[in-house]
Amino acid sequence: MSIVIEQPVEARLVAAAPRMPSIPATLHYDRRDPFAVRMTFPAPATLEGVEVCWTFSRELLAAGLNHAEGHGDVRVRPYGYDRTVLEFHAPEGTAVVHVRSSEVRRFLEATSELVPVGLEHLQLDLDHDLAELMRDAA
Repeated sequence: MSIVIEQPVEARLVAAAPRMPSIPATLHYDRRDPFAVRMTFPAPATLEGVEVCWTFSRELLAAGLNHAEGHGDVRVRPYGYDRTVLEFHAPEGTAVVHVRSSEVRRFLEATSELVPVGLEHLQLDLDHDLAELMRDAA
């Protein structure tokens, strides 16, 4: 069984211009980091011309489908019919993208099949992680 799920999504960048351009993005989930999801934007879609990856909780993404969630660097909220807004806050500014809620739901369903919600802790190898921390501290 695969331990990684990647799903391309079409994101629409909200900008000052009336037309929102589509940009490619990828939602990513790895069973080895069971509480987190990543959203990656390729280099051509970013202002800096380098790939940008945001990591945030799977729980935040799921909750944001139904109501506004998040108080930090990543915020998620529903918008209209079948749209979800993701806001990414950085010192350089804020990026706001719309993604189809149906794509997000499909992604979350796949992650739940891989690691059921509430059972994420069973994927963690705390002994290994502690050994890595101790090795790095030495």
